[in-house]
Amino acid sequence: MVKTRLAKMTRVAAAVILGLWAAPAMAQIAQNSDAPVDLTADELEVINAQCLAVWRGAAEALQDTSRLRADILKIYNKPGPPKPGGANASCGAVQRMEAQGNVFYVTPSQRVRADNAVYDKISDTIVLTGDVVAVQDKNVLRGERMVINVKTGQAQMQTSVRGRNNPGRVRGVFYPSDKKQAAAGK
Repeated sequence: MVKTRLAKMTRVAAAVILGLWAAPAMAQIAQNSDAPVDLTADELEVINAQCLAVWRGAAEALQDTSRLRADILKIYNKPGPPKPGGANASCGAVQRMEAQGNVFYVTPSQRVRADNAVYDKISDTIVLTGDVVAVQDKNVLRGERMVINVKTGQAQMQTSVRGRNNPGRVRGVFYPSDKKQAAAGK
């Protein structure tokens, strides 16, 4: 009897989690990709009443060739009407993903590190904040805040510091292309 009850509780918990979190595939962290989002972490907490899933401990979201890593990933889904016969509201597509602590956003051509990040489905942007460092090849760009348009791949680096010779301004180190290597590769 206890074994049957435990099996039933496990099936119910799995159904709640799967029903609520089938929607992360609707999020897009890879540019122009309809690939599913694969999430992993040390633990998962689902708060159905808030349509929220909290992935804690080396959390990682993978889609196609893009990766978002953080200490904590919070995924907010759009609340919907209550399910028939149920008191709780149903949860729809992903509205927002928040990454907290040791955030890394990696694509085949770019690596970005920050303290925090927020993916917003409506604007299709990722906003990274707190000691942002973006690397592409040998080029390095630093600032306080970076906004990436997921659809177009365009990015903007920002900082609140103004004025020449003030530390903390947006800063980039760019290496010219090596014409000798390019010629040798032809």
